[in-house]
Amino acid sequence: MSKIAIVYWSGTGNTEAMANAVLAGARDTGADATLFTADAFDADRISDFDAIAFGCASMGVEELEDGEFEPMFSACEPALNGKRIALFGSYGWGDGEWMRNWETRCQEIGAVLAAESVICNDAPDDEATADCKELGAALA
Repeated sequence: MSKIAIVYWSGTGNTEAMANAVLAGARDTGADATLFTADAFDADRISDFDAIAFGCASMGVEELEDGEFEPMFSACEPALNGKRIALFGSYGWGDGEWMRNWETRCQEIGAVLAAESVICNDAPDDEATADCKELGAALA
């Protein structure tokens, strides 16, 4: 059984809803999946999991939230080389540039993107929810 962490930051609840769908998708396939907010996760926990889904909303000029999520993710980066991860998040403006930049950043540190990233504009609709469940299943 795969052990999966779903780590997220959400300001409005949209990315939290996505995280819960990722969790459901992972558990539906039999994975031992645990949900963490960004402030409850750190680099010391990475080795406890086979795969990790990271979720963060787009902030500012299409960047990761910089108060909790960015510092946590930056601290985790050295331990993500060779680790199976997936990315998801919501946005309210722009075209998803923050996710493309985040994917490139992850590839440059040697993380293995195990599934296509999922983004949605504002609250996840049925399609985005299904995509999040598929992301969770792909990590399992």
